[in-house]
Amino acid sequence: MTKPAPARKRAIPSLEVERVQTGVKIEKRLLKVLKGLAEYHDMTLGDLLEGIVLHAFEGKAPFERSTLERIAQLKKIYGLDLDARASHRMKEKET
Repeated sequence: MTKPAPARKRAIPSLEVERVQTGVKIEKRLLKVLKGLAEYHDMTLGDLLEGIVLHAFEGKAPFERSTLERIAQLKKIYGLDLDARASHRMKEKET
C-alpha cells in the first residue's frame, strides 16, 4: 500500500500596502531584542513589528513557544529586564 501524496499548500496571495518611514523612539535594549529576533527570522524589523501589532489588535499571541524561548535568550544577552508591567512606567533618561 502506498502512502498518499502530501497535501500541497495553497499559495497565499500578497497584499499590496503603502508603507511610510517613521521616527519612533524605543528603549535601547528592547530594540536590540527586536532586531535580533527579526534577524533570526530573516525578516525586517518593520515586518516583525507589523506582525506583532496585527496579532495584538486581534487579541492573539504573536509568538509560538519556540520563539518565546528565543526571545528569552535574546533578553538575557542584551540585559533586557523589563516586562509588560514596565510599559506604563518608563520615562526617558534625562541627559
